[in-house]
Amino acid sequence: MLVNRMQLWRATNAAAALNAATARLATQHNSPANRRDMHLASHRIWSAQLSRHSMCLVPPQKLVPPALMGSSALRFASTGTGGLPESVSTKEIVDLPDIPEAPTPPAFSVEDVSSDVLNAAGEATFASIGLGGWTPVGVVQNCMEFLHCTWELPWWGAIAVGTLVVRTIIFPLVILAQRNSAKMNNNMPQMQLLQLKMTEARQSGNAIESARYAQEMMLFMRDKGVNPLKNMIVPLAQAPLFISFFMGLRQMANTPVDSMRDGGLWWFQDLTLADPFYILPLITSATLYLTIEIGTDSARLSAANMNTMKYVLRALPLVIFPFTMNFPAAILTYWACSNFISLGQVAVLRIPSVREYFKIEKMLTHAPSALPTKKKGFVGGMKESWDNMKITKEIEERQRLDEIRFAKAGKGPLVKTFKYDPTKPKPLPTVEPHMRLKEPPKE
Repeated sequence: MLVNRMQLWRATNAAAALNAATARLATQHNSPANRRDMHLASHRIWSAQLSRHSMCLVPPQKLVPPALMGSSALRFASTGTGGLPESVSTKEIVDLPDIPEAPTPPAFSVEDVSSDVLNAAGEATFASIGLGGWTPVGVVQNCMEFLHCTWELPWWGAIAVGTLVVRTIIFPLVILAQRNSAKMNNNMPQMQLLQLKMTEARQSGNAIESARYAQEMMLFMRDKGVNPLKNMIVPLAQAPLFISFFMGLRQMANTPVDSMRDGGLWWFQDLTLADPFYILPLITSATLYLTIEIGTDSARLSAANMNTMKYVLRALPLVIFPFTMNFPAAILTYWACSNFISLGQVAVLRIPSVREYFKIEKMLTHAPSALPTKKKGFVGGMKESWDNMKITKEIEERQRLDEIRFAKAGKGPLVKTFKYDPTKPKPLPTVEPHMRLKEPPKE
């Protein structure tokens, strides 16, 4: 056992020496002839070590002569025998070529780049950076890219022109809403009177009178050509446009489009960042307030019993200011331009000749005494609205209880409300003995 371990230790040391000698030969000689000599030397050393180790570890009866091994004999890569036995076959060494170096890339030129990567302005196209497409947001981005590249407009100019085009397209809807608003204002006393009667009938629980006044209100508005839903045409048409512009410009700022970093104006040169001086949020809130005050008809809101909504709209610019402070300048540029264009449209429609051309009726001014509904202010309006809600809830609860009692009375047993059965003859009243009349004496 100890002899075997010693032989194994000597074989290990010989293998380490062989590896060191091979490394030295590889570093000193790199020609094909030297490589062949290195292979022959390494094979001689391995053959000597293998034979020595086999004689020590392998039993004599298991040793096979090389002549009897046949095709399984060891083969050495060498052009000559090199002193090896003739029974050992040889094989010519094939010199592999060196690994070629990496090819040099071709020279870059703008002409070689496809038009799908760079646009006419020499900037990356929106399609190459993941923008654009055929969705509403993508169409807005494609229009912005067209205005910026084809017309060579700065980004703030492209946003302003795009906003002007969109507001011009929906201008006929603004005219339609102004016509309807003028008709509602001129017929406000009659509408307020019917509205007041309908409210009183509903609060008193008289559903028939409330339905009758509601029918009269509908017929009156049909005769006068008034429809409250027409006033919602402009907000409903502008909402999808505003959302598309908002999301499209936000994606352009967050990607970001590199040319938008210096595509601003004056103090907001970088359209991808928020305004550091908070001037754009202030302008946006102020113009939104003016748009609500001038564009929204307060008389119409009063006629429709929407005093609370009027105050909510007035508070909207103050509520959104903390959120607009962190918006990119591109979004606020669009919003401010939209508000300014809206104010300009309302100012133009206030000119008498323009109103006459578009067949918009002249707004009549009603005296406060001629209106059935009096102004109560913010606190009074809120209190009245709260009282109306409470009364309406009580009436609905009373109607629900009446329906439950009616259903229970129709399904349950009869309730006895009489002292005798009406289907049988009425019994005679009983008379006490002391109350009976005495018979007269017989003569």
